[in-house]
Amino acid sequence: MKIIIAGCGKVGQELAEQLSKEGNEITIIDTRAKIVNELANRYDIMGIVGNGASHLTQAEAGIEKADLFIAVTGSDELNLLCCILAKKAGDCQTIARIRNPEYSREATYIKEELGLAMVINPEYAAAMEMARVLRFPSAIKIDTFAKGRIELLKFRIQEKSVLNNMTVMDISLKLHCDILVCAVERGEEVFIPRGNFVLQEKDVVNIIATPKNASGFFKKIGVVTNQVKDTMIVGGGDIAYYLAENLLQMGIRVKIVDKSRERCERLFELLPKAEVICGDASDQSMLREEGMERTASFVAVTNMDEENILLSMLAKKKTDAKVITKINNIAFNEVMGGLDLDTIICPKIVTAEYIVRFVRAMKNSIGSNVETLYRIIEDKAEALEFVIRKQSDVVDKPLEQLKIKKNIVVACIYRNRKVIIPRGYDSMQVGDSVIIVTTNTGLNDIDDIISR
Repeated sequence: MKIIIAGCGKVGQELAEQLSKEGNEITIIDTRAKIVNELANRYDIMGIVGNGASHLTQAEAGIEKADLFIAVTGSDELNLLCCILAKKAGDCQTIARIRNPEYSREATYIKEELGLAMVINPEYAAAMEMARVLRFPSAIKIDTFAKGRIELLKFRIQEKSVLNNMTVMDISLKLHCDILVCAVERGEEVFIPRGNFVLQEKDVVNIIATPKNASGFFKKIGVVTNQVKDTMIVGGGDIAYYLAENLLQMGIRVKIVDKSRERCERLFELLPKAEVICGDASDQSMLREEGMERTASFVAVTNMDEENILLSMLAKKKTDAKVITKINNIAFNEVMGGLDLDTIICPKIVTAEYIVRFVRAMKNSIGSNVETLYRIIEDKAEALEFVIRKQSDVVDKPLEQLKIKKNIVVACIYRNRKVIIPRGYDSMQVGDSVIIVTTNTGLNDIDDIISR
């Protein structure tokens, strides 16, 4: 696919990297020549220095032959203008990043009236990811397939867990749970485990299961699965507002702490059912007085990554709460893995993942059969949902007879509303949705999983 990206900030850079890796023809547009040249050389893509809302600039970028135009500049209005011009000049699909809450409330209207394929708000998307985790606090992250009928859950093996020193095959034999361990993170290493793989304390484990079977599995290993009863949110920005609004609708008590009196007064007006505290979160005594040590969950979403990290580490030390940490600097991901934190969410990465999934769906309509893509371990492992629409080399053969490439596991088969956690004797059939987990990035077709 030919894709044009206007805006080379963190999201634009993430998109350029991911989409170029997947064989798309990428052109980037930005007014900053240095960044354009650097990205063009790094990813071997085309770069145009100019205003993305200029017809001449878009024409130079090849808008007339583009399949998709993505506007992720720092200005909502500029993004919308870019997309309007792109629709007129190229008649292509368009995606706009919109951050202003006033625009976001009218996202459906804007999308329909301007003919946009997608409108995405990074703060809202990040808040929804956080809310999903707080519904199931034992998980670090939850992704869904087959329209929510299958879940991929990530969790950490705690001290004295029954899973410590247990092999993967023993989970089924001893615990009688119909789940599949599809990936394990141990320090910097990632494993696609076989049955004899031995789990260890502090491993981060990714499992595939139905919601019902996942709940049963966690109960058997002694992990609480109910949604949290209350939460303390530190930082009163847009993410805090979106998250609090969602949690209140779920019946979860919300307390928001922010040091700006003006912002607190505004939040009090917008969220009358929430408790809003005006105070400095760096004051530990204030946090204790407000019940940090008793809260079921703690969410750090201030504007400073360093403050969020330190507050989260404090919450981990002083409480048993589920802790969520927001970071903006993507580079911090490289060092965050060494810290004993729960869930880390970066709005820029969440935004890029939503857009990459949309691109995958577009490619599906013109040839590729990838339905959904999740990067379950940053730059190291992916979970892909394929829909088998025609006869192929993998169909009607027992999995144990297929020459499946190394570091690939067929994690789940969804057939006629039935979820199958596959064994060696199971086979894939035309019409199935199949979930593949792999450290081999860039799969585009179900046949790519086998060696030729």
